[in-house]
Amino acid sequence: MKKLGLISGSGELPKAVAYEARRKGYTVFAIGLEPLADKNLASFTDDIKWINVGKLGKIIEALKKSGITEAVMAGKVPKLLLYKNSIRPDMRAIKLLFRLKNKSDDSILLAIADELRKEGITLLNTTEFSSGLMTPEGVLTNKPPSKSEWKDIVFGWKIAKEIGGLDIGQTVVVKDQAVMAIEAIEGTDEAIKRGGKLAGKGAVVIKTSKPRQDIRFDVPVVGSDTLSTMIKVQARLLAVESGKSIIINKEEMIKEADRAGISIVGYTAT
Repeated sequence: MKKLGLISGSGELPKAVAYEARRKGYTVFAIGLEPLADKNLASFTDDIKWINVGKLGKIIEALKKSGITEAVMAGKVPKLLLYKNSIRPDMRAIKLLFRLKNKSDDSILLAIADELRKEGITLLNTTEFSSGLMTPEGVLTNKPPSKSEWKDIVFGWKIAKEIGGLDIGQTVVVKDQAVMAIEAIEGTDEAIKRGGKLAGKGAVVIKTSKPRQDIRFDVPVVGSDTLSTMIKVQARLLAVESGKSIIINKEEMIKEADRAGISIVGYTAT
């Protein structure tokens, strides 16, 4: 039987990936990154080991000991942890960070992928185990965008792609074709809170993949947390890139959006 290593951050995506991998016939050995990964992840896997997010050496050692040659990364690992002294990296992680040309998301993740490769572990595309979660094209909710909201989508889309190309973030919050917030190290939900507060009612949230997105990691993901944050700030529309982003629990999220009067659109610029 094929074995898959699952390096798991926070959120619902690791459980969805584990479920899909087992459905495809894989035995799933997970690394639950503490303190991030959901403790319920254990029930979705065949085996799991809990390791602090900063202990790169221990993570690689555990994967190799379990005979893992293929792995996937799923879930959020906030880079902000590096600046809050919330983790204590081991020597292997310290050496990796020291070698980086900068601390952009791509630089860190590509360096981790290279460390795994050196140890005979290939990182697979996250989308290989989440194809059923990819965002479809079109208006997904009962409520379509208004004309002004369509203008905001087109306006914000270009900006989201630009900040993605610079590896700053994936999310932009706009209103009336003005930028309220762009996502940086704080993450999507905090960017929505900040942008929504500045916009008042009716903010439009746009999330895209990077122009050169590496689909082994950092694929754009939205879910119930995204929607809950939008409801709190009275945002009105969420546009996510169709075919290149993931919606967790799509049916439930769409129902909740309909109840809240929020539009969700799967969009790709033409």
